[in-house]
Amino acid sequence: MFLLGTATTFAGAFLAACGTAPNEEIAATEVPVGSSVILGSVIIAQPTAGNFVAYSSACPHQGSRITKVDGDTVICTNHNSIFNIADGAVVDGPARSGLSSATLKQDGDTLSASV
Repeated sequence: MFLLGTATTFAGAFLAACGTAPNEEIAATEVPVGSSVILGSVIIAQPTAGNFVAYSSACPHQGSRITKVDGDTVICTNHNSIFNIADGAVVDGPARSGLSSATLKQDGDTLSASV
């Protein structure tokens, strides 16, 4: 019985881990022009007025979460990789590739993004 219970618990955890991340939502007015906001698994940016883009907040270097916004860049504070919000490109740091795009949808004044 113990082995059956353990296997069932493991299977449930495994299946839960394979699910998709939920949508992150924010009002478009809360995303500053020329900057961005970090919402859990996504970064939503507004490089120029009315132009919104979204990226995964997972750093491409080693998968740590990007946690800092600094003007028109975002920073992974684990190893100091810096990325441009306009195109997700690496500005500095050990990361060799840019940010992964996230799916972004706009419904009126609400932006939602998911990876």
